[in-house]
Amino acid sequence: MTDQQDSQPFSDEQQQYLAGFTFGADVARAVQGLPVVSGSGGKGTTLAIGGKPTTVDGKTMPSGPDRFAFEAQSAVLASGKKLSKEEQAKREKNPLDLWDEMQARCDAGEFPKGTDVFLQKFHGLFFVAPAQDSFMCRLRLPGGQIQAWQLRGLADLADQSAGPYLDLTTRGNVQLREIPAAQAMNILFGTRELNIVPLGSGGDNIRNCTSSALSGLDADELIETLPLAKRMHHYILNHREMHGLPRKFNIAFEGGGRIASLEDTNDIGFKAVRVLEENASDDLPAGVYFQLCLGGITGHKDFARYTGVLLRDSECVAVAAAIVRVFIRTGDRTDRKKARLKYVLDELGFEKFIAEVETEMGQTLTKVDVNRLTVQDIEDRSAHVGVFAQKQPGLNSIGVVFPVGRMTTDQARALADLSLRYSNGDIRLTVWQNLILTNIADDDLTAVQAGIRECGLDYEANSIRAGLVACTGSAGCKFAGAPTKANAMQIAEHVESMLTLDQPINIHLTGCHHSCAQHYIGDIGLIACQVEVGEDMVDGYHVCLGGGWGSRQGIAREIYSSIPFTDIPALVTGILSSYQQHRLDANESFHQFATRLSDDELKGLVELPTESSVVC
Repeated sequence: MTDQQDSQPFSDEQQQYLAGFTFGADVARAVQGLPVVSGSGGKGTTLAIGGKPTTVDGKTMPSGPDRFAFEAQSAVLASGKKLSKEEQAKREKNPLDLWDEMQARCDAGEFPKGTDVFLQKFHGLFFVAPAQDSFMCRLRLPGGQIQAWQLRGLADLADQSAGPYLDLTTRGNVQLREIPAAQAMNILFGTRELNIVPLGSGGDNIRNCTSSALSGLDADELIETLPLAKRMHHYILNHREMHGLPRKFNIAFEGGGRIASLEDTNDIGFKAVRVLEENASDDLPAGVYFQLCLGGITGHKDFARYTGVLLRDSECVAVAAAIVRVFIRTGDRTDRKKARLKYVLDELGFEKFIAEVETEMGQTLTKVDVNRLTVQDIEDRSAHVGVFAQKQPGLNSIGVVFPVGRMTTDQARALADLSLRYSNGDIRLTVWQNLILTNIADDDLTAVQAGIRECGLDYEANSIRAGLVACTGSAGCKFAGAPTKANAMQIAEHVESMLTLDQPINIHLTGCHHSCAQHYIGDIGLIACQVEVGEDMVDGYHVCLGGGWGSRQGIAREIYSSIPFTDIPALVTGILSSYQQHRLDANESFHQFATRLSDDELKGLVELPTESSVVC
């Protein structure tokens, strides 16, 4: 660099960045009673300290854990940028302090208005108008484990204060729906009395922490992950700063067993791997570790990638907490569409981001080349349904089928009773929207199977229903463009009437760009849209093919656009029929088939009955 270049002034953008960075540091120092850099806040920004509480532009600066998010917001404002409306709402009213307001609204039989609709999501309550004039409550069930008495209690609570059903979700979780305004607090009280705390299950928070569904039961898993999901859950609940994120956040622990936890679709994925003796060293003994993977968000077409960091199980929670704190400082608070961790990683790069995490922790993290690691790939795509022999001799798990994740309250009570009568009450929920009864003795299998069928359910399913995933859809979500659950069942019924499959197939229906049903990882992924047919607008879907996860990782490609739903069941059936006719052999999976063919070849498999156009 020349002397002349050295003397060049900073650009406006660089000046704004430096002003914001320095101001954020000043805010932190002011809270600690340390000297600040005069005028660092930039034009029009005032920082006051002294005998009274520290203020920023006349607003009292939080002195506890809430300061982390406040500092990040202040740095954005000091750089001359504008906070998103959601960030501004959080700045003006801390969503964790709404309890009395929510009680008052409940007493008056009123729903929230304005930004309070967003803020109340931090307590798990979603006002879902105009889809329904009611609340939805999303719970927190770490690792997807629920006890039979809790399941029965949720069924009773739903009958009293919500719709008479429970929705199972793709995070091994439960949602209660059709909650009247006057019943909102009864739901919050009732769930807590069941040892279920919904706090942070919505809004800009870390969502339900997932783990391997058969953790502790699968003889072939590398390590139990359910304890880690629970420890992470309690860390989040007991560290207030963990609720100051710029956007939602997902964490999963994968133990290497038969049922995938989809850790590569999470912001943080901890993936169990083994270091064999031939790859071990004095500083890296042979054993089981976790790969630290970051940045998964399949709705934005990205999977979590290995960072090079290898962790012992005892390190995972602390590292996750440090990552979240760095995300709190660095995440975008101006543009909600770019506020997820993926975009921080895109901006900083993985190496710089990990360096920030190490600074946060005050220690370096162990880096290990991927070639020294052995990944176990034994996933059984059907293991979440049917009978599965546990590692405990003479005991079994039975996966119950819920094709679109909906369970009536009577069914919930019946399954809870079966679990208590024939087992120890341990029930697992999966990321595939179904439920597993565990610890069933060999001699009791027949009785439990009969009990499952007596309540109108089944433990066996063809590969369509076992792999069918659907979000809530327009019946219960204001963002959705189609009734995805009802549409999913129509597709299944049509396919079953026309052909029988001999390979597992996943069909994912999602109602909007939020991709709650993760349509991009399905063998067949459908995302709702409105389609123009003649002079009418009708529900329809874009059709994506060839998605996968884990060893079959891939983002499904959009092959058919703007198809009216009336044509979708026949189209899906045609696609699957063509797959069976044109695959290389009976062992070629749909993912392999779709990957092998070009977009034009895939589109040529089925002749479309109509020509339609999408309206955005």
